[in-house]
Amino acid sequence: MKFSPGPNAFTIPVRVYYEDTDAGGVVYYANYLKYFERCRSEWMRSAGHDQSALASLAGIGFVARKAACEYLRPARLDDLLTIGLEVEKLTRVRIVFRHHARRGDEELVTGTAEIACVDMATMKPAPIPDFLHAQLEALK
Repeated sequence: MKFSPGPNAFTIPVRVYYEDTDAGGVVYYANYLKYFERCRSEWMRSAGHDQSALASLAGIGFVARKAACEYLRPARLDDLLTIGLEVEKLTRVRIVFRHHARRGDEELVTGTAEIACVDMATMKPAPIPDFLHAQLEALK
């Protein structure tokens, strides 16, 4: 799956540290999910919302429902990666993101993540508040 970023793509830089690598000297596969999570958190912050404020003020949180990755090439110690996302789908309760990890122009990992909005008190699905949904729709 080739990721071709559109006009509303969002990216962050991530440096690969020793702690990110496995015994073979490459980024451990599960760490890409962490990189993608950081990207989503920074994307939300760029819209003016941080996760802790949404939890305390609006009583909502975002939890992973589903994730999938395709590993194309390895990243190694000290590589500078670009981690990116695009919103593929936005509903009243969930957001589906397309992700990528690149080293320069070289695509290393692509993936998707489905994130659900939940009521933090019950951990049951909850609608994304109108004020936030409108902002997220504009970033789509």
